[in-house]
Order: sequence, then structure tokens, then C-alpha cells
Amino acid sequence: MESIIQQNFSSLISKVIYSDDKSILNDYSQEIISLCQANNIDFYSRSEGHEIETEYSIAISWRWLIKTNSNQKLIVLHDSLLPKYRGFSPLVTALINGDKEIGVSALFATEEYDKGDVIKQSKTVVSYPIKIEEAINRITSCYIELTLFLFRHIQLDNRISGSHQNEAEASYSLWRDEADYEIDWNRASSYIKRFVDAVDYPYKGASSFINGEKIRILDVEEVEDLNISNRVVGKVIRIDNGKPVIVCGKGLIKIVKGKFDNSDDDILPFKKFRTRLGL
Repeated sequence: MESIIQQNFSSLISKVIYSDDKSILNDYSQEIISLCQANNIDFYSRSEGHEIETEYSIAISWRWLIKTNSNQKLIVLHDSLLPKYRGFSPLVTALINGDKEIGVSALFATEEYDKGDVIKQSKTVVSYPIKIEEAINRITSCYIELTLFLFRHIQLDNRISGSHQNEAEASYSLWRDEADYEIDWNRASSYIKRFVDAVDYPYKGASSFINGEKIRILDVEEVEDLNISNRVVGKVIRIDNGKPVIVCGKGLIKIVKGKFDNSDDDILPFKKFRTRLGL
């Protein structure tokens, strides 16, 4: 939105439709509202039921169905390099999997999600460890590049076209809910580190349980593995300066930042050695 305004494309916007998202700590809806108000752009909440009336519409980070007619073109900006990771939370999935490249695809919407012709893609290289907030900031430039590309073509009344996706290379990323924040201690420490970083702010943070009480694990470090004869994942093997070191399926993880889920109380320093994390 800021880039569109800076490039003097705001006159092409008929209206902005936003929605609240309670599944993350900051959905930026208030920032969108303030930006529209400051620049005299009409805006409406999704709950108000406004329909698309323009020839082109662009959906960004949108997970609801949008009705259009045969004369309208709906363009979706999806945060994966399609046909990889069609579906939900693709950036989170990419980071958990340790992908070396992340990016955004602009594509035409179809009845089946994320299967339309790809108009243009933009990508960036990442290295690990990387937090989700930093990754979001990195691909923001990809969103800006694609959005300005689309607005330039619309302003000049140029034809926007796309190319078919290779179905043989397609993969899908499933929707996530609260259960998907839980750490699987059977995984390798490298995977768990990527997982914790990938669901950090603006998401709620990775979760586990201590004596039935949910905690949020916000930052961890990989620790060199030990030869554990009776390996039981989730157990604390030692405490380093108040920070517990947890046994994983492969490797060890040190918790360096965490809090209780129902409060902002810190779980550190850790005092009880005989602790098992999990359900």
C-alpha cells in the first residue's frame, strides 16, 4: 500500500477490503485502515460484504472465497514459488523445511486454489537460522515488485498474461491451527530450531507442556548431541545457567526464551531438573 501510494498509483484503487485475523498477534489491519484514511482511499471490512466491481482485483494474504464474474480478473499474490506449496501458510512451511529460496507468485485465481496461470514471480535467498519476522520483511520487497508490476500494466492498459503451472511439480501446504504450534520432540534439533523460528512473532510461538500447563517457547539454540543410552525425547538432560537443555529425536535443544501461555511470566530461570516437556 505504501509503495502504491509513493508511486502515485492510489488513484487506480477503487477500494481496499481488509479483514481481522485473530490467529496472529498483529494482523496489521489497523495500519491498513490508517494508511487508507491518510490518503483518502475508500476501505471496508470483509464483514461488511462489499463485492468486487472493478475489472481487476488483487488479493494479498487472503484466505476467503471472492466472487467475480466472467469479465473480471482476480489476481492472487501467494507467498510461495508456485507450484510449490499451494494452500495455507506456505512461508512458514518453507522455513520449517529449510528452503534456500523463498518468494511470491502473482497468479490468476481459479476455482481450485493456487492452480491458476502464473503471471510473474519474485524470490530471495535465505540462510538459517532466520526468524519468520525477518523472512516476512525479506519477501515484502517481492510483494512490492509484483504489485507495482501489476499496477504499471493496469495503468497502461497492457494485457496481463500468465503461464500454466507444471502439475508434476505441485505440492501443498495444509492449514494450521493451535495444535500445529506444538513442538514434536521426536524431531531432530535442527528441525525444531527452524520450527520455533518459523512460528515466532507475529505468530503465537511454538508450544509445549510442563505438567499439563502450556508454555510458549520463543527462542532456542542447538546443542551438540550426547550419547544417551536410554534416549527419551522431551526430558531435560541438564540446566545451563537456568536454561534447560532438552533431549530431541536427534540432537539437543536449549530453551533461551519462553513464557507461560496464559500470562507473560517467564519460564526461565528453570529450576526443576526432573522435567519432561510434552503433553
